[in-house]
Amino acid sequence: MRDPYDILGVNRTASEADIKSAYRRLAKQYHPDLHPGDAEAESRFKDISAAFAILGDPEKRRRFDAGEIDASGAEHAYNPFHRGPFHRGQAGGAGAREGEWQTFHGGDAAFADVFEDLFGFGRGRRRQADKGADAAYSLTVDFLDAVNGGRQTVTLPDGNSLAIKIPAGTEDGDKLRLRGKGHAGPAGTPQGDAIVQIGIRPHPQFRRDGTTITSILPIGLDEAVLGAKVDVPTVSGPVKLNVPPGSSSGKVLRLKGKGAPDKRTGTRGDHLVELRIVLPGEIDPDLAAAIRSWSEKHHYDPRR
Repeated sequence: MRDPYDILGVNRTASEADIKSAYRRLAKQYHPDLHPGDAEAESRFKDISAAFAILGDPEKRRRFDAGEIDASGAEHAYNPFHRGPFHRGQAGGAGAREGEWQTFHGGDAAFADVFEDLFGFGRGRRRQADKGADAAYSLTVDFLDAVNGGRQTVTLPDGNSLAIKIPAGTEDGDKLRLRGKGHAGPAGTPQGDAIVQIGIRPHPQFRRDGTTITSILPIGLDEAVLGAKVDVPTVSGPVKLNVPPGSSSGKVLRLKGKGAPDKRTGTRGDHLVELRIVLPGEIDPDLAAAIRSWSEKHHYDPRR
């Protein structure tokens, strides 16, 4: 195991405040909760925590500097010729206390103070470190499941299945925390959590901006001129929409309360429908004659 002074990046004359400051900075940088699924960050955090377990305790630091214990906290065999501080090669072996960092700050005052500063946890409800690491997953769901909510079952790398509830109003990039569905903890401690990041498949008709849904509605020339009542697809099912007479392409009509729900309040936004006039694939003689007759009598220029 490396020299704890090297791990924390402080010299042997560093004050208690300097050591705590170095640990606070490194712990915040490499804490597993901030890097779910990152084995390298977890390993670094273990080393940092183990180093602080020695140097953050004045008595352990004194004993370590005197050569009475090694970097893992294990007692050195008595050696009348050894009175100096730790040097490389005297540790009890790398990994001898693998995972011990996860229980240090449960009862150690120095750890408790630092973690309270870092993460804002009071002494009565401090972050549990005595559990397994969190596991990170990604899941892509259908657009309508994200808007309306749904359930999905995924198969984990170990072959087990995990049922996931998708809350109504879920947005792209949202993360769901599933308690106790992460990695097993050391020595029978609880499992960590599963952190599932949600991606959303695009929908062929709908677009979303927060709680607002938008779509394009094709209408015929007669519906645009004369007005009509037409069926409009929405995320919660079709509804009737009144197209006013004389509606042009690009006109936007609002369906109140037919958008996506706000996941905090449950209230739905609006659905904005943009009208697009679509002509027949072939212009028959009757339509052409009617338009020609109208245009000869009305000198309408839409570009003016």
